Amino acid sequence: MNFQLIFTDIDGTLLNKDRELSELTIETIQALKDKLPFVLISSRMPDAMRHLQQQLKIENQPLIAYNGGLILDQEQVLSSTEISLPQIEKIVEYNQNFVGVHLSFYQKDDWYVPKMDYWAEREYRNTKVKPLVLGNNKVLKKWTKTKFGAHKIMCMGEEEKINQLFNFLTESLGEELHLYRSKPTYIEIAPKQISKLTAIDLLLEEKYQLQRQHVMAFGDNYNDLEMLKNVGMGVAVENARSEVIAIANATTSAAKEDGVAKYLRSQFLKHM
Repeated sequence: MNFQLIFTDIDGTLLNKDRELSELTIETIQALKDKLPFVLISSRMPDAMRHLQQQLKIENQPLIAYNGGLILDQEQVLSSTEISLPQIEKIVEYNQNFVGVHLSFYQKDDWYVPKMDYWAEREYRNTKVKPLVLGNNKVLKKWTKTKFGAHKIMCMGEEEKINQLFNFLTESLGEELHLYRSKPTYIEIAPKQISKLTAIDLLLEEKYQLQRQHVMAFGDNYNDLEMLKNVGMGVAVENARSEVIAIANATTSAAKEDGVAKYLRSQFLKHM
């Protein structure tokens, strides 16, 4: 198959044990980028992806942030899908009354946290993006004036409380929102109508004029399942969820062992 475009997840897929790009990964992608476009696709916000683009020298390529909720081609917004204010209000109200976990709100390049607690500090270290400290209700008030919604809501807390919140969200908003458990202590919330695959389809149609069979994609977690299953070559890293490995066309080494770089070299840079 003639692959002409590559998409890769970031966390758990592209980054090493230090949550950095290894020298081998940087060298490999830079060697391929001029003949094989390379697009980052993640649940991260754009600001947590741009420094990786710069290291790889692929700033001229689009970014797919928030699992497909925001698609940027450099500074041009190709697509933006948000969680509505009434949905956010319902989540905030239940959280304040019954569980009290950390809620982070994301809108384009803004990340709002109610305080710099353990969870905010952890995400700050992982993504290298500094959040804005503003209470959940104050963010809602601000967005009511600007008519903004959230591209993503991150719920973080003790597993028992996160389970309780997840059950509530499933029952009350499960038909309207994606509820993704990336970890036992996390829930990532996104609009139901978007996914990594819908974002890929939009770029294939509007920018690259390619079919899915010409796409190679790399991933590790549940939010990568649909993407890996429906492109021409879906590759799972060895540390991926068992369900992801089961549907992938191929498996490569673990993220911490430069799995993406090693697979790309085996397919496109055998002489290196």
